[in-house]
Amino acid sequence: MTDKQKVLELVSYPLENNEDLPLIEFPLLRQFDFVRHCFTTRMGGVSKEHLSSLNLSYNRGDDRENVDENYRRLAGALDVTISDFVFTDQTHTANVIRVGRGDRGNGIVRERPYTDVDGLVTNETGVVLSAFFADCVPLYFIDPVHKAIGLSHSGWRGTVKRIGARTLDKMKAEFGTDPADVYAAIGPSICRNCYEVSSDVAEQFADEFSGHRDEIITDKGQGKYWLDLWSANRIVLTEAGIVPEHLAITDLCTCCNAKLLFSHRATNGLRGNLGAFMYIK
Repeated sequence: MTDKQKVLELVSYPLENNEDLPLIEFPLLRQFDFVRHCFTTRMGGVSKEHLSSLNLSYNRGDDRENVDENYRRLAGALDVTISDFVFTDQTHTANVIRVGRGDRGNGIVRERPYTDVDGLVTNETGVVLSAFFADCVPLYFIDPVHKAIGLSHSGWRGTVKRIGARTLDKMKAEFGTDPADVYAAIGPSICRNCYEVSSDVAEQFADEFSGHRDEIITDKGQGKYWLDLWSANRIVLTEAGIVPEHLAITDLCTCCNAKLLFSHRATNGLRGNLGAFMYIK
């Protein structure tokens, strides 16, 4: 990862079993000492075979004991407990909700009282916002003025629905956030050169991002297109008011790096889940 150091860093956290858990972090976000954040890799867990080894999904055929242990390891590295995580309920919507300390444990130690939620925001301490990925785009938000954070899952449907802007709208409504104050990051996900889509998907982006077609879409011919979700989300966030200097954009592709990161495209769906996490200390 030496060539990714300017945007991303791979940091190893020691565990009680004398092993290390590597986590990806954004130096741009790490400057705010009231927040912890990370993006996981495939490494450092106990899951086996195609789920090897830090699978964070209970719905990919893994043994529950393995996933529980993976979360215990992650919680230890983040200095939290597994009861502090709050899960999204990802169905490729643009729905964003506010969560608080009473929501801790939703999705991991008890059933979620909500459905169809792809984004979470909070201004309360100890609430570990959690979203899950295997090619889709993680979006991180920190408002250092109002001490508030947001985390969203943005696949192609979420991107064309501008979930990044909806997350900022929710933070403004709940906490008074000004997007110009926000620091944000577009996390590891599938790159333009790996993400082939059909004409109906390309047309939705051409309609939604008129004037930016060449930045986002490349025509491969025969009804196939390359789609750049990183550029699309950059446009969404900067048009919503985030200052370009406050935005870190990944250059780490899940599909190109399928040995390090789970990728749905690279494995034809035979994979586990990565996770994006962030909380206020």
